[in-house]
Amino acid sequence: MDSPSISQNEGTHPVRDDLRKNFASDNVTPACPAVMQAIADANTGNVPSYGQDDLSLTLNRRFGEVFETEVAVFPVATGTAANSLALSAMVPPYGSVLCDQSAHINNEEGGAPEFFTQGAKLVGIPSPEGRMDPASLPPTLEQNRSKGVLTPPFTVLSLTQATEWGTTYPCDTIATLSDIAHEHGLTVHMDGARLGNAVAHLECSPADTTWKAGIDVLSFGGTKAGAMAAEAIVLFLNDRTRPMVDTMTRRIKRGGHLWSKQRFMAAQLLALLENDLWLENCRHANAMCQQLRHGLYKHPAVNLPFATESNEIFAVLPEAQLEQLRTEGYQFYTYPTPQGVPGRLVRFVTSFYTRPEDVDALLASLIS
Repeated sequence: MDSPSISQNEGTHPVRDDLRKNFASDNVTPACPAVMQAIADANTGNVPSYGQDDLSLTLNRRFGEVFETEVAVFPVATGTAANSLALSAMVPPYGSVLCDQSAHINNEEGGAPEFFTQGAKLVGIPSPEGRMDPASLPPTLEQNRSKGVLTPPFTVLSLTQATEWGTTYPCDTIATLSDIAHEHGLTVHMDGARLGNAVAHLECSPADTTWKAGIDVLSFGGTKAGAMAAEAIVLFLNDRTRPMVDTMTRRIKRGGHLWSKQRFMAAQLLALLENDLWLENCRHANAMCQQLRHGLYKHPAVNLPFATESNEIFAVLPEAQLEQLRTEGYQFYTYPTPQGVPGRLVRFVTSFYTRPEDVDALLASLIS
């Protein structure tokens, strides 16, 4: 994925301090009230540290209930840590990770995956709308294998759900990709920073798009779904992942990501899982994105190059209208526009915090 630039850094117009006009990311929101209440409820008394508190010890059971299988859960504070530490348990330093060219791990983790894997290579292959084509996988794997010791062997396939372009993988496509990877001796990782948005769009169970489709290790996204600072590495326990369990806590500690007061991370994750709050938040975010897409679709000068299947929408807009949005204080990311296409490619992101009237105001500014 091409690196974006954020619009408030462009031009000379000052940005008003109005968070309701910030469509740059789902990271800009406050934590949702239930999460903050859970943190407050956990903020009493002395409890064991480093994950030995009662809340942390509940995580395996609760995630197991949500995903309908036996799991080992390791909370961390950031998505970068979740992805990088998960991959460190899956690939040797001399190996490589196969991912889509647009993958977050390939473009926007600041070299963390390479750092935590002690030098493993990331190889991105291009695909339409961020979804890897199963047909492209066998020849890529065979070519890699044919080079022997001359190239780092693929040992992990990493998929992003939802993708960097706001699309989602159908469950059967994930299953096909996973089957091919497993047949070639790879384990399969999923970057689920926006997993809840994908599950909400697909109207499937969390199990359907993860371990039932062949995913071995999941980076579960909590922050974008309403947490303050809580992600999780989820190992779906099988013959490929059980050997990773014993070393994961040591990897997390060695990497500086073991919280002494882990109860506060566990409290956030448990609050999101309670009554499917994470999915409720993601359904709302998706609905706001569809409302925005519907309005943009009616705009004669707007081009929508990708399907909108989560809480991200990409649109090519005339520069004059983008300048108008900047003048009014709106914030959003811009990307390089394909050659010959008039206008500028921008991304708008909605969240649980987005209101219908916020979307209406953005659309009104575009029309005015």
